[in-house]
Amino acid sequence: MRRADRLFQIVQHLRGGRLVTAHKLGAWLEVSERTIYRDIADLQSTGVPIDGEAGVGYMMREGFDLPPLMFTRDEIVALVAGARMVRAFGGAAMARAADEALVKIGAVLPDSEKDRIARTEIHTPMWVVSDADREAIDLIERAVEKRQVLKLDYNDEAGRGSAREVRPLGLWFWGKVWTLIAWCEMRNDFRAFRIDRISAVTSAGRGFKPERGKLLVDYYRSVERSESYGTHDRSSGG
Repeated sequence: MRRADRLFQIVQHLRGGRLVTAHKLGAWLEVSERTIYRDIADLQSTGVPIDGEAGVGYMMREGFDLPPLMFTRDEIVALVAGARMVRAFGGAAMARAADEALVKIGAVLPDSEKDRIARTEIHTPMWVVSDADREAIDLIERAVEKRQVLKLDYNDEAGRGSAREVRPLGLWFWGKVWTLIAWCEMRNDFRAFRIDRISAVTSAGRGFKPERGKLLVDYYRSVERSESYGTHDRSSGG
């Protein structure tokens, strides 16, 4: 979680005059009490009226609240539609986060705008991605962020299986199929792997550092070159 998001969450938990301990805040946000103490001090230094002390708990004085978010009608429609699409097509963690984001947006919208979320008649199927693919998407997304090498058991278009160790660089959604773009250590080249053809994905237990020639920007350049010759296949995995 980004620090800015964590500070926002602390304020949310302290709203309404509730006394909350640093231990509880740390458990909710999955950080240490020491981190909570620093965050509280930073919020207090910016003028957020938080009272309390370490070992006792903290509460926010009445009268303070976050200003309401002001979204246009089109922005609300875009947010709701995007969240519903993520819920239908994304990973399990993404789907939960999308629902939580809609709740948070609704909580801070002015009363006159809150019903626009419910009145947005843009919908998606509830079950599109399999549970196995949802788990794979979440695992891969975390590996991309943390730069962790992954082990893949992959079946190509002809059904031939292979075991790979790859450096995950990004996930792409093509309207129906999710694709992992990665540097394949077996092929020593970029490859695109369809998520629905990955039969197993696990961490290789090691990380990787950005390396020139094996970066996402290098992949983009290779796509541009191959497309100029009409040879690019975005879901090869070969």
